[in-house]
Amino acid sequence: MGFGQNKLGVHALCWVGGWSEAEARKAIEGTARVGYDLIEIPALDPTQIDSALTARLLEEYGLAATISLGLGPETDISSADPEAAKRGEALLMDVVSIARDIGASDICGVIFSALTKYAEPATAAGLAQSVDVLARVCEAAAGNGITVGMEVVNRYETNIANTAAQGVALCDMIGAPNVKVHLDTYHMNIEEADAARAIVETGDRLSYFHLGESHRGYLGSGSIDFVPIFRALAQIDFSGPMVFESFSSEVVDPTLSRVLAIWRNLWTDGEDLISHARDFTRAQMTSAIRTESLAHTKGVLQGG
Repeated sequence: MGFGQNKLGVHALCWVGGWSEAEARKAIEGTARVGYDLIEIPALDPTQIDSALTARLLEEYGLAATISLGLGPETDISSADPEAAKRGEALLMDVVSIARDIGASDICGVIFSALTKYAEPATAAGLAQSVDVLARVCEAAAGNGITVGMEVVNRYETNIANTAAQGVALCDMIGAPNVKVHLDTYHMNIEEADAARAIVETGDRLSYFHLGESHRGYLGSGSIDFVPIFRALAQIDFSGPMVFESFSSEVVDPTLSRVLAIWRNLWTDGEDLISHARDFTRAQMTSAIRTESLAHTKGVLQGG
């Protein structure tokens, strides 16, 4: 499988703010009906996820799943507080178990530090501790065929990995075969000098990709230039999941919405938003594939 055959997904918070039985069914049924291949399920509190129910619903609607989360200050594995690091490792191991039980292919997100604004740079000791914990988490995930993605996010959400290059370096430090880089256009728009170049330089270390607009609303309605981004993904023949992520105060998770500062309604009709993202993504992928094919053909002819 290569670029163009990617599984397309949507973040569950485009549908619902929690994961009760009714919310899980609404999100999974809607995602399948609109025409996506997978749903990304947030696991900030794993105790709220009924694995058996979720697995049944995914099977009923023929949908794949991934799991994402961000650690909090009380579960920060880079913290100087050893008890926080222990709680964080236990949380991540619980998420590995949930991913195994629902058949999720990936665990990703800000799982190397807290999802918060730090007042100081990361310490060498904190980074080393995070790497040690993640090596053990990756080992547990590998035993269940799960890829672990380090999500590169902006400076207001971590002090460890703000650029794709830092994400690659973090993966190198962890050293596990199933640890990869997770990039997100919303964050790249803030931190990268050249998002397309960052994608190309990440290359086959990239396993998971979030599509988000500069204001986290409808794709194409903000300031991000998606054309070179999709061309870069086509150039490296990216084959991993491509997941649309958007947030609005219309749908609220009590924890994540506050952490991400979701204070205004960027949309009110989640299904319309999600359907638009599907069409936008498919059109951009088709255009990128055709453009790259033409560029390759031109290069071959000129070389001949």
